[in-house]
Amino acid sequence: MRLTALISGTVQGVGYRLYIQRHARDLSLAGYAENTVDGRVEVVAEGHQEDLERLLHWLRRGPKHAAVAAVDADWSESTGLVGFHTY
Repeated sequence: MRLTALISGTVQGVGYRLYIQRHARDLSLAGYAENTVDGRVEVVAEGHQEDLERLLHWLRRGPKHAAVAAVDADWSESTGLVGFHTY
C-alpha cells in the first residue's frame, strides 16, 4: 500500500521530517518526507497497511515542538519506492 499525506500546522523547522523518517525506518517503510512551499510537509510512504496506519498515528502526533493542525491522507497502490528519505 501507499500512503500520501499532507500535514499542516507548525511542521517546518521543528524536526518533523527527521521524526517521521525515524518512525518510518523503524517500521521498515519506504518513501520520503519533504517540505512544501506553502508551509506543509508531504509524506509518501509504502509498506504494509498496518505499518502505514502506525505511521499515520505518528504523523498526527508530530515531535515535541510541532503543532499538527491537520493530516490529509490518501491511499493507493505502491509503486516500488526504496529507502526512506527527507528532502
